[in-house]
Parts: sequence; C-alpha cells; structure tokens
Amino acid sequence: MSTSRAGRHSTASRKDVAAMLVPLAQAFTTAELPILRAHNLTMWAYIVLIALTDSSVRSQTRLANEIGADKTRLISVLDDLQGRGLIERYPDSADRRVHLLSVTAAGEGLCRAVQTEIQRREELTLSRLEPRDRAGFLRALGVLSSLPVEEIAGEQTSV
Repeated sequence: MSTSRAGRHSTASRKDVAAMLVPLAQAFTTAELPILRAHNLTMWAYIVLIALTDSSVRSQTRLANEIGADKTRLISVLDDLQGRGLIERYPDSADRRVHLLSVTAAGEGLCRAVQTEIQRREELTLSRLEPRDRAGFLRALGVLSSLPVEEIAGEQTSV
C-alpha cells in the first residue's frame, strides 16, 4: 500500500478501467464520425446495423435493450434506415403489436463496408502495440464487452 501526498493510503497502481476506456472510446468514436458521415450514417444507425447484421431477426424492444437505446429515440433511426432500404420492419405474426427487424442485403453491405473503413482507421492507433499485445487487447475487449451489464455492474452475485 502506498501513501499519497495527502497522507491517505492508496492501493491503486493503475487507473481504473473506466478512467482508461472512456477517453479511449471517445477518441475512437471521434475518429469514426467522418467515416459515418461519408456514408450518411449516424452513430446510432451504425450501431443498429451492426446489431442486426450480427444476429437474426429481433424485435424493436429487444434491439433497444441490447444496444442500450431508448425505444422512443430509436424509432426515428429505424424509420430512416427502413426508408433507405437498409432494414425491414414488420409486425410479428404471433403478436401484431411487436415489430420485428432484419437487415437487408443493402444494409449488410453498407455495414460491412463502413466497418472495414473504421477498422482500417483503428489500425493506425492499434499498430502502436506489438502484434501479440494488439491481439490480446482485442481478444480481452471481445470477452469483456460480451459480459452482461449486470455482471460488470455488480448486480449479479456469482460469476
């Protein structure tokens, strides 16, 4: 345990994860914005396309929950994507109150093209890491980002 200048004890030998990730995520997001604008996409539209491209058909409610979006805010994003032929939205045959979503071939193609450009841009930063460190960093991010929010937030008692 070390003692800070104020005389308080500190066990921190590194910054907190959020203190490191938030500025990094903001910087990567800033780097993505020109690419998204060039393809006439907002960040939310891109997030929706990624979510729909990486999985099967889902309901609007489930999508909103999975991407952390407010359902009412999401409607205008979905309207835009549907109007541009990038997603399809239709009532669930089992419950007509539920709207199902799927990405179209055009939407998937656009998503993959944008993702390729973004990842090419990310490599400018990631190339500062040794190849082995870069692979480990990306692998660790993949594992941690797939954890349920409740588990990270401590609302789940067992791991």
